[in-house]
Amino acid sequence: MNKPKTEMKVQKGQTFPLTIKRLGINGEGVGYFKRQVVFVPGALPNEEVVVEATNVQHKFAEGKIKRIRKKSPHRVEAPCPIYDQCGGCQLQHLSYEGQLESKRDIVLQAFERHSSLKKVEEKTRQTIGMEDPWRYRNKSQFQVGVDKQKVIAGLYGLNSHRLIDIENCPIQHKATNHVTKEIKRILQDLQIPIYNERKRRGIVRTIVSRIGFETGEVQIVLITAKKEIPKKELLMKEIQRRLPEVKSLVQNVNGQKTSLIFGDETFTLAGKSVIQETLGDISFELSARAFFQLNPLQTVKLYDEVKKAAALTGSEKIVDAYCGVGTIGLWLAKDVKEIRGMDTIEESIVDARKNAKDHGFEHATYVTGPAEKWMPQWVKEGWKPDVIVVDPPRTGCDDKLLKTILQVKPKKVVYVSCNPSTLAKDVQQLSKAYHVDYIQPVDMFPHTAHVENVVSLTLKFTNNK
Repeated sequence: MNKPKTEMKVQKGQTFPLTIKRLGINGEGVGYFKRQVVFVPGALPNEEVVVEATNVQHKFAEGKIKRIRKKSPHRVEAPCPIYDQCGGCQLQHLSYEGQLESKRDIVLQAFERHSSLKKVEEKTRQTIGMEDPWRYRNKSQFQVGVDKQKVIAGLYGLNSHRLIDIENCPIQHKATNHVTKEIKRILQDLQIPIYNERKRRGIVRTIVSRIGFETGEVQIVLITAKKEIPKKELLMKEIQRRLPEVKSLVQNVNGQKTSLIFGDETFTLAGKSVIQETLGDISFELSARAFFQLNPLQTVKLYDEVKKAAALTGSEKIVDAYCGVGTIGLWLAKDVKEIRGMDTIEESIVDARKNAKDHGFEHATYVTGPAEKWMPQWVKEGWKPDVIVVDPPRTGCDDKLLKTILQVKPKKVVYVSCNPSTLAKDVQQLSKAYHVDYIQPVDMFPHTAHVENVVSLTLKFTNNK
């Protein structure tokens, strides 16, 4: 096929009609003008729009909607008043039914682009959504600033460094919205200095709030530029007086010029250092920096899908790679003979061991280090897994791990992914020895462009013991 020439087809500032074919991985509309791909935020599949080119590169152009000539039947009014400014959600203007459809399509596109697998469409199931896709986030991390002498907290606006004050985020649990609002008032009332990034002066940088959905316990973390907080005793007293639901009040110090939220030093100011949360019948202790799924209601559905894909009989030996604090492994532990998990982060392994011990799971072993180091060692010692579960970061599985899986050849691989592109590339690798049974998209973050997947893979040739 002749490749189109790379001369510019579109000029910056040019206005032209465009038919939107699909949604891209960031939730933007995708269309083609003179065979050049054009990305248009806010446009929906099957819409006919008039677009102004805002950024033109060799391989693509970006544009903004000037006018919608033909609207999608799935277009809705975004309920959030600051939706256009904030950028935290990308799809509030698309009906929830339309979102679930588009997320499945994003998965199909990724496999089309990054793999040569056959029959992907018939193997990809409908996206599992939420009954009520609002108020699902159990944690907020809002930067603090001052606007017209008023303390504000929120997120930086889309493609800007302007802080947008968020009073009532519709995807946050009501409790996190309430406590953040009240903390802003307390900081204002006590005149506690707010950190100014440009001048690098002031104290309070970020308010992190987290709620245990099942327990109702709330944790507040104040990220400060210095350890000393003026009027600290008074601040603690006011928070305890006005917010009795806060069971854990923590300070974290981050004086660095960085986009990272947390620094290295953490102190408990009042109450406990942790809050409790429950998933199903498993309880977890959450410290200020512990990672935990942001949507606990959908996490139960996600982990149940992992359990279904693993097809457990009670006699399996399982490896939980990238195990973190052991959440997935503990979810499966009742139905397996033995579980071994590993992670490169030492603190996660300490937590995983404690969680397993707290639940009386003596058949769970957790070690620090990568799976590609431990699995060949265990096989040499005569211990071979029947099932391996991987839940890697957005970058996908380490190449050495994929090679190790292909050498060790467990009967089943269950791949949990938060990035369809790296998932498709990794499944392509594994398809040398594994048959793809099905792909199950799960909507963990309604109104955003993110989609999680659980892929069930079975070894093609099971005669090599």
